[in-house]
Amino acid sequence: MTSGTQPSNPAGTEHRDVIIVGAGLSGIGAACRLQQELPGKDYAILEGRADLGGTWDLFRYPGIRSDSDMFTLAYPFRPWREPKSIADGADIRRYIGETADQYGVRDHIRFGTKVVGASWDSATARWTVDTETADGPRRYTCAFLFMCSGYYDYDRGYQPEFPGREDFTGTWVHPQFWPEDLDCTGKRVVVIGSGATAVTLIPSLAEQAEHVTMLQRSPSYLTVLPSRDPVADRLRRILPAKLAHTILRYQYVALTQSFYQLARRRPERVKKVLRGLALRFLKDESYVDQHFTPSYEPWDQRLCVVPEGDFFRSIRAGDASVVTDHIDRITERGIRLRSGEELPADVIVSATGLSLKPLGGMTIRVDGEQVDIGKTVTYRGLMLSGVPNLAFCIGYVNASWTLRADLVARYVPRLLAHMDRRGIAVATPAPTVSPDRPLLDLASGYVKRSEHLFPRQGRKDPWRLRQNFFLDAIGLGRADLEKDMLLTPASAVGQRSAAVTAPSEAGIAADTPTEKELAS
Repeated sequence: MTSGTQPSNPAGTEHRDVIIVGAGLSGIGAACRLQQELPGKDYAILEGRADLGGTWDLFRYPGIRSDSDMFTLAYPFRPWREPKSIADGADIRRYIGETADQYGVRDHIRFGTKVVGASWDSATARWTVDTETADGPRRYTCAFLFMCSGYYDYDRGYQPEFPGREDFTGTWVHPQFWPEDLDCTGKRVVVIGSGATAVTLIPSLAEQAEHVTMLQRSPSYLTVLPSRDPVADRLRRILPAKLAHTILRYQYVALTQSFYQLARRRPERVKKVLRGLALRFLKDESYVDQHFTPSYEPWDQRLCVVPEGDFFRSIRAGDASVVTDHIDRITERGIRLRSGEELPADVIVSATGLSLKPLGGMTIRVDGEQVDIGKTVTYRGLMLSGVPNLAFCIGYVNASWTLRADLVARYVPRLLAHMDRRGIAVATPAPTVSPDRPLLDLASGYVKRSEHLFPRQGRKDPWRLRQNFFLDAIGLGRADLEKDMLLTPASAVGQRSAAVTAPSEAGIAADTPTEKELAS
């Protein structure tokens, strides 16, 4: 084969310019942006599930809803028109589907196609993507691979081993795999956990159950938001939909970022505000101090949103309650606590958290060498050191996922267009910093359990993942696309590139923070 030529595909192998993995919120958005900005690129979306929606298709437990406002969770190019600013899961799933249909994206999706691995070959400048389908293995090839599979493990949630669990004679449920036929009417329900899932489940379950108890080892911070914004309603009546959506989007971003910065810089003030919200609904200082006063600082873990205070209202009405204690063991009829108290239960919901895995758990190889994702460094929070022609999508931990997902979805076409203009076939981030920080800056258990699996980040651009939309909107939009990149022209394809000989930490220089950086 002569240099710069591409081999024909083996029979049965489908080739596309770009393959997007995942048909959830970020995958559909990425496809729309690719069509808008590079209509000449052909692409396919590979989705392991039978329908689109990603996380919003997977999670079907009672009461599931967004924990971000829909003006930032929705796509900026398709305004959110529904009345609720904190939307139910079914509404979000429908919105994603309608977007896919409106932009003609659904026709590009290969449903029931689970990606299990991808291998890069420098000699051809192609990814070979291996998948599993109901009809057996199927192979795809592409010039660029865009991972929009999120970071949840769809196959399993986090489940601690509780002593005596096998003795329980009632119904044991993990929210990630909620049975469609589960009826909690008139039953005693205990929900183990204090995160967003538990806080979402309890008001819904309390409407039918005899009583719902939230059992937590330690409290979490909760904030109350309205489920409908009257200002948004007025703006949408008097302004064109896209203009109103843009104004509301930036308004909510500003409010969210301001509150986050306040929490990090003035945690005691934010603690007082959050305590006041709980007290306003519960009217009991001792109850709030016992069950809603966490030991960590605000935003060390993600805040849980309580629309209209529904969780607090369930407690105030006597339909739900909170117990703060540790589990001694599961018994035949409930849960025995370390204090000696026993919580009777007909149904135990183990809302104990999620399991995370990078790139949907797929195996990545570069010229035959398997990449240890945990030893790579993230480039602009969207590519991996030493891994060519691959981008991944990850959202913010302190704001809506889509805010950052859309910035990434716009960066990728910009990079591809630049490569086309300059005749570049391969773009590989070349590490120049030490990976001394975790990718996700949260103290939550589900993050800490998995952080070794994820790429690291440095302290300097472009090797850091910012948690600031406004800085990213400027930075990613104007970023030097060749900074710290090893670029291979199309004419050189066929020669093994030094850029991909060591896809992990080789060649990373020291990155010592300055006194100014430490002070900030």
